[in-house]
Amino acid sequence: MSISRMTALVLASALLAACGGSEEGNTAANTPSTSAPAETGNGPVFANVDQARLNNAASEPGQWLTFGGTYSEQRFSPLDQINTENVDQLGLAWWVNIDTNQSQQTTPLYVDGVLYFSESWGQVNAIDASTGERLWRFDPQVAGDIAGRACCGVQNRGVAVYEGSVFVTAYDGRMFALDAQNGDVQWETQTITDPELWYTSTGAVRVANGKVFIGNGGAEFRTRGYVSAIDAKTGELLWRFYTVPGNPELGFENDAMRMAAETWNGNWWDLGGGGSTWDGLTYDPETNLLLIGVGNGAPWNPLVRSPGGGDNLFLNSIVAVDADTGEYVWHFQEIPAEEWDYDAVQQITIADIEVDGEMRHIAMQAAKSGYYYMLDAYTGELLRANNFVPVNWTSGYDMATGKPIINEAAQYTMQEAGTIIQPGPAGAHGQATMSYSPETGLLYIPAMESSMAFANAPENIDGRFNLGMEYFGHDYAYDDPENTIEQGSRSRLVAWDPVAAREQWAIEDVAVGGTLVTGGNLLFKNNGQNQTMGVYDATNGNELALFDTQSAAVAGIITYEHEGEQYIAHVVGGPSFQGYYAPTYARLLVYKLGGTAQLPEKVEFTQRPFAPPEETADAELIAQGDALYGENCAMCHDVGGLARSSFPDLRRTPLLHSAEGFNNVVLDGALSERGMTSFAANLSEDDTSAIRHYLIAQAHIAMNSPSPFGPPPEDVAPEDLEEVTQDN
Repeated sequence: MSISRMTALVLASALLAACGGSEEGNTAANTPSTSAPAETGNGPVFANVDQARLNNAASEPGQWLTFGGTYSEQRFSPLDQINTENVDQLGLAWWVNIDTNQSQQTTPLYVDGVLYFSESWGQVNAIDASTGERLWRFDPQVAGDIAGRACCGVQNRGVAVYEGSVFVTAYDGRMFALDAQNGDVQWETQTITDPELWYTSTGAVRVANGKVFIGNGGAEFRTRGYVSAIDAKTGELLWRFYTVPGNPELGFENDAMRMAAETWNGNWWDLGGGGSTWDGLTYDPETNLLLIGVGNGAPWNPLVRSPGGGDNLFLNSIVAVDADTGEYVWHFQEIPAEEWDYDAVQQITIADIEVDGEMRHIAMQAAKSGYYYMLDAYTGELLRANNFVPVNWTSGYDMATGKPIINEAAQYTMQEAGTIIQPGPAGAHGQATMSYSPETGLLYIPAMESSMAFANAPENIDGRFNLGMEYFGHDYAYDDPENTIEQGSRSRLVAWDPVAAREQWAIEDVAVGGTLVTGGNLLFKNNGQNQTMGVYDATNGNELALFDTQSAAVAGIITYEHEGEQYIAHVVGGPSFQGYYAPTYARLLVYKLGGTAQLPEKVEFTQRPFAPPEETADAELIAQGDALYGENCAMCHDVGGLARSSFPDLRRTPLLHSAEGFNNVVLDGALSERGMTSFAANLSEDDTSAIRHYLIAQAHIAMNSPSPFGPPPEDVAPEDLEEVTQDN
């Protein structure tokens, strides 16, 4: 696979967090408590949250008890002390620094005077909401050399609290119950069925009725998706629901898997099947159902994973299971036999809305495919299906059958040449949280428009990535006179009428990031790489305030009331696209009316200059390196070696001057604890030589090209190679 054919995959993962190594050891550890909030009545002093309190979270608008605010995951708060009349008085109250160079996607929780939030790798903090003092910090001590086991980074999206405990799942799949008072480990359990497989866990945990729910990632790496329910008191596995069937010779776990297997062909289990649930879990107390959003297939090419056809259940589906037993109740498959890396793992929001003259208890999702779906939360009946961004893979849905009308011209598996797809694999909606206001009746969707060309390559499943297809990023793919799709992407906030299933208005040119809507008629939105948090009128989208976050702002935003004042809080920090050494300015930022705190000025950062050796390789060797780089390196290090997120810019590394130093890192794993795992199982010394020469060629090209960060630096002598080996 050439590097250009990896472009879209990189674009997709560039929106998410990046890999990198843990700076500490291998044993879980915490920093102990130094202060405590006041006693809160019966039950635990800290995280005194039982099931009744979770069920009635909407009656405590001053708290933020779950990932989505309440079980409905609406991310709406009726608090209105901060409103359209006084938002100009909103200012930063205080902040807490996070010592990391990783991307942050977590949503904090606020419970009785304490803020709990996770960091990348599954680290957890407890913060005194009165003083901003860190009460404790837990580090699961994940080994850095497994950082490369995911497509998209070591982020963690959030914790759960229940009966005095804080629950988190580390990147390597270990779930922890922590004492909410001091961070001590109460129990630890491994949620991954086979730690030798390339499973990871980055999603926010959910908890209900004494059970902690978590899925996993890894579909691209020949894994089989599932969701686990863990006993909140003991850490024991209570049930597990697989999202795709396994090997029939080993027997099926339940009737649902037997039914799903009828929609597959070939030896799909040898390739994993896919179906990761890396996010997209919603517990609905009214139905006692756990709604599971299921990811893409493995390989992506349906002709490879299921030769002979079939819908491939439960890929790209929302599946409802009994939350007590894990038994299948219903499913809705958004795209049968999907082939474009779309998935249904985006946030699932519950609401009671009048639809066609009848009050319905509904589930809503704005999916990666660019389509908005409204389902009956009891039965899974499809009520609405409309696109919220331009799409070309379908002309619409047959509402009688609930199936999309696929555009055959968009099926690369049926074409001899590359086919341009919109949205591309970056998707129309990813992990950025949407919100729904019962007061405005609008759903606020962080949307992105993108496109990319695909080509059929069923033989392409032997590398690190289990794809079975190829990407094309070449301009020529967009030069066809009949093509109406523009190359590139844009982000916008779409205010969506969920019943009419159409856009009401939009905020243009805002980067992708999480949202919050409040009773003060305010829409708060993190604006991603723009490094701002915007505050908008929730009725019409007019900008009312804009805050400099100094860092990528992509995570969820919360509001709470503490000691009579309303606060807004979010965690920021992430890729600067200047590489491993660039500061990420990761922080918890907290705002209130009259806040006057000022963030410290940014430290000036200068990229290491380009200083490649003279290029001596021929075009054939460089082309070989291009292909090897695309297959093994581009997922993390981006197109041509340029910096993406918190990875080093490989065009700038002095290791290009030394084959020995380069192999020490790539083959011997000298930097494995910082996330650069050894590739000795995939690459030979001849391979790494080709990759190194390819990067040298890319560095020479970059030296003569404009930089997005200013003029190219002057050529300088390479640094001492021994030193570079230690800190590259």
